Amino acid sequence: MHRLAGLFAAFAILCGSATSPGFAQDKSLTVFAAASMKNALDDIDAAYTAKTGIRMVASYAASSALAKQIEQGAPADVFASADTDWMDYAAAKKNINEPTRVNLLGNSMVLIAPKDSKIDNVAIGPGFDLATLVGDGKIATADVKSVPVGKYAKASLEKLGAWTAAEPKFAMTENVRAALALVARGEAVLGIVYSTDAKVEPGVKIVGTFPADSHPAIIYPVAATVTAKPEAADYLAFLRSSAAKAIFEKYGFKFLVSPTT
Repeated sequence: MHRLAGLFAAFAILCGSATSPGFAQDKSLTVFAAASMKNALDDIDAAYTAKTGIRMVASYAASSALAKQIEQGAPADVFASADTDWMDYAAAKKNINEPTRVNLLGNSMVLIAPKDSKIDNVAIGPGFDLATLVGDGKIATADVKSVPVGKYAKASLEKLGAWTAAEPKFAMTENVRAALALVARGEAVLGIVYSTDAKVEPGVKIVGTFPADSHPAIIYPVAATVTAKPEAADYLAFLRSSAAKAIFEKYGFKFLVSPTT
């Protein structure tokens, strides 16, 4: 009888251990994040996994595509958008947990060319003649109707008086990293991307920076989805930490919140 009781006790200990903190590595979180965040967020996710044992799964695409996927029931725990419009869209569809939302990062927008291009030091301001600058070539950016960087680019060019002439020369891509790749491969003479994208691609160079007041502020909000696992709250806290701030700033992002320890 004592032997049987001992076996039951051992079994209970084994079952209990399966839910103990030591088994945190069996847990995972899925993050849907704007394509421009990939390099920085990969590093941050690796740091978070090392700290907690929680496995991170990241899906990178245009914020527009991610918001629509979440709306259609894709299993994301966290949404990180490259603009407030698509986070507002997710909020309106009741797909994010609104109290968890925070405007985490800022960025700037630049004009890029292949690294061996003769184009250099472009002054971007009112009257900027982008159409003449690109000649018979193409300008790469993401879809100006839906993808954040494309929307920012169009807004800036409209304000500077350069959009109408340049519009026929645009090659639209599904996200900012696809536009970056076109320029890096020399398939586009110029491109409009975030400064953080240009920083991680050795095949391009920055030839000009768009004035911050020529387009809406570039803001990256993050939030937990309404279907998020409980661990998402701790991950969002980590995104606001000093450790995450150091990584984001290394890649050129502006950190818009006061970091936690």
